[in-house]
Amino acid sequence: MSEDSRRKPSTDKRSLRSQELLRRALAEELQSGVELSHVTVAALTRRAGLTRRTFYSHYKDIAQFIDCVEDDILAHLRELFSRISTRTLSEVYAQINRHEPCPGSVELLSYCKDNADLMAPLMGPGGDPQFDKRVSKLAYEMIYERMFSGLELPAFETFFNFYLISFVAAEKGIVQAWLCSGCKETPEMMARLMTVIAFVRPGDLYGESIDVNVPEYAQILEGIKQLAQGEKEESSPATAVMTPIILHGAERVLRRKAQAFMEPDESAQ
Repeated sequence: MSEDSRRKPSTDKRSLRSQELLRRALAEELQSGVELSHVTVAALTRRAGLTRRTFYSHYKDIAQFIDCVEDDILAHLRELFSRISTRTLSEVYAQINRHEPCPGSVELLSYCKDNADLMAPLMGPGGDPQFDKRVSKLAYEMIYERMFSGLELPAFETFFNFYLISFVAAEKGIVQAWLCSGCKETPEMMARLMTVIAFVRPGDLYGESIDVNVPEYAQILEGIKQLAQGEKEESSPATAVMTPIILHGAERVLRRKAQAFMEPDESAQ
């Protein structure tokens, strides 16, 4: 929906009260099991104790009302995300060593808990898939620049993009599960858990950690990608220059590893 087609709701006290009653009515309607696509103006006004005329004095239609509710949530999330996305790794590590959550995470999760009546159903099976995507996109964009800074290798971008997609999906999944379970844990506990779990590898749980040389691995993957592309189509001038360089780097790494594997370990003799 274009911005021009929207009628901006009034901001006087009486109007704000009506808008809040409609918001609560939407939460109750969704929590009762009604899918978002089946929500009607009649049902909302009945729950809110308002007239249809009052509803239409604030919103053009049900779609605009939903947009306004979701936009308000996203605006708050953006503000709260910004307090987290500016933190450096050293700051986060220091908090973990003190058994404290990432700065700003408690406030973010507190907001989610306070608005669980709407956020949980909107992001659930009968909610709005586009809203769920907008939340993911917002989180991705808010932390992309911060996390990607300092990564100089061009080969990092593909690896990093999918890493960040995985990271956002995992963290959002934890929040969704928490909201849907009734927020039994406190925001403070969840903030501590989510701060640490972002750095936990599967092997860490069993005392079998693995150290992956990510820059090296990313270069190898990029070399495989470029090779596959070269087999399907003619390389562009830029690709023609980059591919040998990347592949040579990957080949050199693999040759070095193979050589190290084949050579006897003198320390063991």
